Amino acid sequence: MQQRPEVLEGHAPFREYKTWFRVTGNPNSDNVPLIVAHGGPGCTHDYVLSFADIAQSGRCVIHYDQIGNGRSTHLRGAPEGFWSVDLFLGELDNLLRHLGIGQRYNLLGQSWGGMLAAEHAVRRPEGLNALVIASSPSSMPVWVVEALRLRKALPLDVQETLARHEADGTYDHPDYQAASDVFYRRHVCRLDPWPDDVVRTFRALAEDPTVYHAMNGPTEFHVIGTLKDWTVDDRLHRVAVPTLVMSGYHDEATQACVEPFVQLIPNAQQIVMPNSAHMCHLEERADTMAAVEGFLSQHDLRVSA
Repeated sequence: MQQRPEVLEGHAPFREYKTWFRVTGNPNSDNVPLIVAHGGPGCTHDYVLSFADIAQSGRCVIHYDQIGNGRSTHLRGAPEGFWSVDLFLGELDNLLRHLGIGQRYNLLGQSWGGMLAAEHAVRRPEGLNALVIASSPSSMPVWVVEALRLRKALPLDVQETLARHEADGTYDHPDYQAASDVFYRRHVCRLDPWPDDVVRTFRALAEDPTVYHAMNGPTEFHVIGTLKDWTVDDRLHRVAVPTLVMSGYHDEATQACVEPFVQLIPNAQQIVMPNSAHMCHLEERADTMAAVEGFLSQHDLRVSA
């Protein structure tokens, strides 16, 4: 019987705050470690914890909760402008230094985490070895257009409920939440019931939506936060490491959302998981882990320039 990888948890001081992290597996392995950035903005590591499966191959896998989320420092009173891409880039750099892996590491970002990972990669950090972007848009304006397109395919009564409560600003109304859930079940996670990891993340997001509201807005359809005009398209040519772009066939991160990553990052590879929405790491878990580990293993021996 295969022994389960060891798990270490801790906090990395960041400015006057603390970033919670979890290390699964041996950090001294010959395989290049993988750090996982979760989505949201404002979610937690829980729903992407399945990527710890990769540690069974001998690769160390690192999760963390971004500032404002999960087990890291919460800042409910912070002004909207506090929550920025630069804040989370600085936190990621700090965590890499704290863990002593900044000289060589792989980075996987899911959804908003992939946006953050792309921002990190275009800066050409010396230690970045390989990049995985999972179900992420390269442009928030395109994301909104595509979300509204998918929404128009929902049942008419669901569309009417969404529109009515958005006009009233009653986003917390049970009917609005139920109508939004129809979209989520089609384009976020198609498993029924949702795995406990997903439930924990959504519960945490509901308990403290500070980051989500500041950077995104009240819903997936109504993006009015600090990311509303964000795009990385004009800088993707600067990514200088092997890159894998993953998404689901039914994903809210549609092909239009991910296409710039595929076309503008030099020699990027793409995989579309046929039976998944936004969470192929859960919806097609084994196949997703095999694809990610297979990609990363090709580059374990690569020497950074």
